[in-house]
Amino acid sequence: MKQYPNNTFSIFQIWRFHLFQDSSMCFMPLSDDVLYRLGYNPQFSFESSNQLSLPLGQSCIFAILTSPRFSLPGPPSRSAQVAARAVPVPKPKTVDDDAEQKCHKKSIPYLRLSSPKKLNQNNMTGRSTRAAKKQKTGESQLDQLKALTKIVTDTGEIEAIAKFKPVDATTNPSLIYKAALLTEYAHLVDDAVAYGKGNVPTIMDKLAVNFGAEITKIVPGYVSTEVDARLSFDTEGTIAKARRIIELYKEVGIDKSRILIKIAATWEGIQAAQVLEKEDGITCNLTLIFSQAQAIACAEAKCTLISPFVGRIMDWHKKNEGVDGFEPSKDPGVLSVASIYNYYKKYGYKTVVMGASFRNVGEIVELAGCDKLTIAPALLDKLMASTEPIMKKLDAEEASNMDIPKIDMDEKTFRWMMNQDAMATEKLAEGIRGFTADIEKLEKIVKSKITN
Repeated sequence: MKQYPNNTFSIFQIWRFHLFQDSSMCFMPLSDDVLYRLGYNPQFSFESSNQLSLPLGQSCIFAILTSPRFSLPGPPSRSAQVAARAVPVPKPKTVDDDAEQKCHKKSIPYLRLSSPKKLNQNNMTGRSTRAAKKQKTGESQLDQLKALTKIVTDTGEIEAIAKFKPVDATTNPSLIYKAALLTEYAHLVDDAVAYGKGNVPTIMDKLAVNFGAEITKIVPGYVSTEVDARLSFDTEGTIAKARRIIELYKEVGIDKSRILIKIAATWEGIQAAQVLEKEDGITCNLTLIFSQAQAIACAEAKCTLISPFVGRIMDWHKKNEGVDGFEPSKDPGVLSVASIYNYYKKYGYKTVVMGASFRNVGEIVELAGCDKLTIAPALLDKLMASTEPIMKKLDAEEASNMDIPKIDMDEKTFRWMMNQDAMATEKLAEGIRGFTADIEKLEKIVKSKITN
């Protein structure tokens, strides 16, 4: 057999298989005599201790090696040897009879993975996972995540943004309020006060733009700047405020192509975004997304991006169900974002899905593969400190083949679906109230500076 260089291996067959919960699997040969570069296919991974880790409860690609020994990429210290192979075995007593019958109808050999250790049985949900003892990649989770998803920082603190080198950055009134209390950003507040000459609304707009302008010097992509939350039910007011913000950016030499105008995803806010996108070419980020109704309405309005919230959905369900928390793969917020992502990819919507409002790293990892994720500095620190492997969980091609019913969205349907969704209705209202409260706190700081 021909020998290949260190970072490659030879295989004599590629198989597609379904791995059942009892570790038995149904194999179908796909092709022969193929050379794969290690790591080329994200559907499988090689573990140390002679163990091959594969996803339970789903189909994927498996390569059978011509040689039981090969080296993993990287320094010798991270090399591992695998001696796993597929061999015929008798039918297990617990196997799914229907699935096996389907295999026999297609003359597919029924095989089980033979390995000194059992496969990981922890994940019974059908989502991709690795074995309990994971092969370290040497890369931080943050770097791994960046290879699957565009990372956005969720903060108003400029130094934190510079540290993590994200693609984009998001701000909101709460984040700007916290940042404005720090002495290192006092000059941005003072400049806005001087610019506004006693006009509080103008000062507030200028302050948001001052923070955004500083952030554009660090990130190569979008900076999100939020419209006053008190305009959430005022379409015309939102349009006028968005145009004013873009004018202020233009004054400091920043093109509208760098800015996402952030608007609460009420029906009125979505209509405002549709006008801004279509008539002004102003890109919009629709925030406080808690439901399918909001997401679909935004997509049909051709909004550039939406921010569905994960942690706040989980908070509501924890309180409503009286539980301490959820496994990441069963987290209601994670499932909500995944369902929105799959719906968008199924029907070819161009609107970007950016998961937001995370409570823990587990929620983030479960959404690997999402278009974008906006993450607070504290969680980015944790991702940077860990080298645990991250697997892609959301896939546009898989979503396009899913059986998902189409929903025709109009105002009546939107309002009825929101009425029927207690969580979405409550969290949207709560979010608007929260942002409003922080705007009013920030206004007090501005007014005190005007007085002084």
